[in-house]
Amino acid sequence: MLEQLFGSQTRVRLLQIFLSNPGEKYFVRELTRNLNSQINAIRRELENLEELGAIKIVEEKGEQKQQKKKYYQSNLDFILYHELKSIFQKAQFLLEKKFARAVNKIGKVYYLALTGSFVGKKDVPIDIIAVGTLSKKKFAKLIKDFQKNLKRELNYTLLDKEEFNYRRSVADRFLYNILDSDKIVLIDEIFNKSEDE
Repeated sequence: MLEQLFGSQTRVRLLQIFLSNPGEKYFVRELTRNLNSQINAIRRELENLEELGAIKIVEEKGEQKQQKKKYYQSNLDFILYHELKSIFQKAQFLLEKKFARAVNKIGKVYYLALTGSFVGKKDVPIDIIAVGTLSKKKFAKLIKDFQKNLKRELNYTLLDKEEFNYRRSVADRFLYNILDSDKIVLIDEIFNKSEDE
C-alpha cells in the first residue's frame, strides 16, 4: 500500500527505519545491509529524502582528526514529520488488524498481542505472543506473510491455553516479562472476561 503511495519500495523501507527510530544515526552500508538492497538504490533514495528534508546528514569526527563520518538521521524539524509518522503508523495499524483477522480464521485465539519491535522495546525477546488452539504450520505461514508486509523479521511465541495457564501459575519469568512489557493487545479473551462468565 505505501509503495503505491510513495512510488518506491526502497524509499518506504528507509522511511520506516527513520520514522521508527528517530534518534538513531545510520551509515549507508548499514542501511544497505539492514534492507538487503543495492547500495546505489539506497544512496539515490537517501539523496531524495535528504533533498525533501525528511532526513538530514550528520557528520562526526572519526578517530583520525581529518576523517569525518557521515550518518543519516530523521529530521524532526521537517514540516511534514508528524504527518509522515502518522501515515506509517496507520498503515501498520491496518496490517496489524488484518493479521489479527487472519489469525482468528485459523483456529481459536484467546490472546494475541504485539510487543518488542512493535512498541520500540528491544529488551523484549519476542514481537508476537499468541495463545490458542492454532495450527503451527498455518500460524507460521501467517507470520511469514506479516514479515513480508512489514519488511522485517519477527520473533514469536505460540502457546496453547493449557501451557499458558501453567506458565502463569508457576510465575514463568519469560511469560511475565512479555505480559508486563508494553504491548498492543489485538485479541484478549483471557484477561478481559466479562463478570458473568
